[in-house]
Amino acid sequence: MRVGISLLTLSPGDLGGSEIYARQLVRALAAVGELDYTAFVTARARDAAGGLPAVFVRELPVARRGPPRIPALSIAARASRELQTALGRVDVVHYPLTVPIPRARLPKVITLQDVQHLDLPELFSASRRAFRRRAYDRAAQTADAVIVTSEFVRGRALETLGLDAERVHVIPLGIDHALFHPTEEPREPFLLYPARPWPHKNHGRLMQAFSLLRAELPELRLVLTGGGLEQLEPIPAGVERLGIVPLEELATLYRRAACLVFPSLYEGFGLPPLEAMACGCPVAASNAGAVPEICGPAAVLFDPMSVDAIATGVREALALADELREEGIARAAGFTWENTARRHDAIYRDVATGARAGTSTTP
Repeated sequence: MRVGISLLTLSPGDLGGSEIYARQLVRALAAVGELDYTAFVTARARDAAGGLPAVFVRELPVARRGPPRIPALSIAARASRELQTALGRVDVVHYPLTVPIPRARLPKVITLQDVQHLDLPELFSASRRAFRRRAYDRAAQTADAVIVTSEFVRGRALETLGLDAERVHVIPLGIDHALFHPTEEPREPFLLYPARPWPHKNHGRLMQAFSLLRAELPELRLVLTGGGLEQLEPIPAGVERLGIVPLEELATLYRRAACLVFPSLYEGFGLPPLEAMACGCPVAASNAGAVPEICGPAAVLFDPMSVDAIATGVREALALADELREEGIARAAGFTWENTARRHDAIYRDVATGARAGTSTTP
């Protein structure tokens, strides 16, 4: 059975957790998958193929990121003879990054990361909402199978998009345990939050809560990682912006931090709490979206809309550090990319088998 995996819409360094998912999935499929895979990638993201055989598509010299890039990618995909030939040889195509490029009259699987634009429309511009309705909602509604990363997203997708429940499958993400694991590095008096300053990441309330905590604990610092942090102004005393850091450095920060604080207003999954747990870092996290489902009892949960609640959650996590460390390590151990890849394989088989049995597919 031959599977095409399209990563054409991947923009290196721009996509946060969805980029991690796409890259780790193809690497895990290359290691443990049992089917015949071909990755479709752009020339500037050729490393995203992750060891799989790949077809490279040259992008047109226009927009490099965001919705304006999509029409140019569609044209480049149609113009690529190698890609069109490869599409003629596969039995099913998967779009891990949701947007269905290249178009193909084949059984298709899409991954829907969330429906945040429907649940929190006020955080999106009108043009961005319109793009998501066209590119995300229709892709989910016309797919032969939809993969989601949590029961939370499944429930919201069924309610907001009217999907057929039998076609929506929950497959949790994994953790790179070779990278994220506990050591005996001593803990230091800082809180860690790895996140780009997107509106739902809630940096403003976090910094207010941190100011409350620092008044009680003057030695406490707040370390922020991720791109775009220069947009955050003003910055209270004790806050450090490290920007984008290598994954190895992020793992070290998890192992050294007194606590991960994760005040996101909305998550379809939420990798940082699990990565922190895998490193033995205590976690205080939002009770919104999929975060409670992913963290289970191994984190202190708080209301991310309340500055006082964020501060109280951090205080509790610091007080329960030893207990949370052990519970977190055990919790994170159940999430592996190998298991994620095997469960994707099962969906590919089911979709291709259904198509051969006469199930209709849409272009």
